Amino acid sequence: MEPKPKRRASIGARRSPETEAAVKAAARALLAEKGYAGFSIEEVARRAGAGKPTIYRWWPNKAELFIAIYGVEKDAAIPVPDEGSLRADLLRYTRDLWRFWREDAAGRVFRGLIAEAQTSAEALAALRFKFMPERLASPRRMFVRAAERGEFSPEEIDDRLELWVGFNWLHVLTDRLSEDEPSLSRKIDLLCR
Repeated sequence: MEPKPKRRASIGARRSPETEAAVKAAARALLAEKGYAGFSIEEVARRAGAGKPTIYRWWPNKAELFIAIYGVEKDAAIPVPDEGSLRADLLRYTRDLWRFWREDAAGRVFRGLIAEAQTSAEALAALRFKFMPERLASPRRMFVRAAERGEFSPEEIDDRLELWVGFNWLHVLTDRLSEDEPSLSRKIDLLCR
């Protein structure tokens, strides 16, 4: 039986950096062990020695806590390339993204958030209004730079970005993240026309 973690003291409305770090570490470990379905605020609180009300004040539901963990992990694992063309940038970024989804604990359980969003209004709202804007900011820069270089009209940025996201989500949801290089390259070529 695991020893009970020391209870962390609140510092009021401000976030305690120590408690926040403990919560995020506990959340990462729980995601790695049990995946998204086995991930709960209650278990994170127990492991972190933090109060559930504190965690719920900072992250109103498990989807938002997952998004916070996912964002930090993804940003650390995937630099935004600037290779001089959208095709080169997307090829490199997509390879890195698929590797993240295959190998990182937060990446591997990402599809759990998508699945929960199909039956939970809270998770859907977190996915649409928090996850998407935050997580698409980096790849969006690649499309903006490409439009600025004249590769396509600026009016096409959002449409091309959505097509790229849909392509990636199809692959993550159907567990096709090890597609061969020629196939990936052909699809990126089509997207960049």
